[in-house]
Amino acid sequence: MALRDIRELTDDQEEYAAELRRRWGGLLSYRYIGRQYASMDVGPIDDTVTLRQDMRNATGGILLAVLGISSPEGGGMSDLEAVPNPVIHSCSILDPGRDVKRIEIITEVLKRGRQMSYSRSRIVDADRPERVLALTEGQGVAIGLPPEGLEKMDTSIIDVVDSPDLPPLWQVFGAYQRDDGDWALPELAVELASPDAALHIGPQFVVLETAALTLAAGAAGTDQLQAVSSHTMFLARGKEGPFRASGEAFAGVDATIGVRVTLVDEGAGERLITSGSYVFRMVS
Repeated sequence: MALRDIRELTDDQEEYAAELRRRWGGLLSYRYIGRQYASMDVGPIDDTVTLRQDMRNATGGILLAVLGISSPEGGGMSDLEAVPNPVIHSCSILDPGRDVKRIEIITEVLKRGRQMSYSRSRIVDADRPERVLALTEGQGVAIGLPPEGLEKMDTSIIDVVDSPDLPPLWQVFGAYQRDDGDWALPELAVELASPDAALHIGPQFVVLETAALTLAAGAAGTDQLQAVSSHTMFLARGKEGPFRASGEAFAGVDATIGVRVTLVDEGAGERLITSGSYVFRMVS
């Protein structure tokens, strides 16, 4: 199904608002993770995310994808005031949070320009806020302006009951490993698309980390790996799909493994859309 870019509706406030409600409500990323945004959602402010078994790696640490979706770092731009697009996202892990039940995201907007914006966040144990788990920062660009007068929306998270039997996040987001060992996402669908009809950062974070972990485990000979850091650059909008994630791993000192992964849009002539670099450490 061809998706419509919401920027085509900027001359009709009512139609734009209706399409934004439909697309924001259908987007899987935030709803499945359980992340709500005061700038978009009606109701009380809640910057916390309750962690589940499927949000952790093989060592029990919090997945980078969960931290990235919870703290996308677009410079504080909401879809009610701009059509935002990510440019750069980075994450540094201080504490894997193996015993943490909830995280809280404390965001600081560093600069808001006419097009470019910058923000950073401190991710903490929601029950012990002095315990800092990760630091994120990033940059976003406004690729369009919505009509004035848009109101916050009544959207709900997906109530997922925690269980050891939950499917992995990559499966929920539709990712799969191909016969050649690369990971991929299927053709673009509404539940994985941002309002501007491009692949959302949520599924990108998931498939890139999954591919990176697979490569790192192959190089290390073990899946007992904990992320140390990640740096992601969003180079172009993914419009078609399938989207293929491939890369290479490098052995480092002090039991570290570095991985570089790229994501290409096969349906758009192998267009390179995202690049990510990761550092993992083997856990004994």
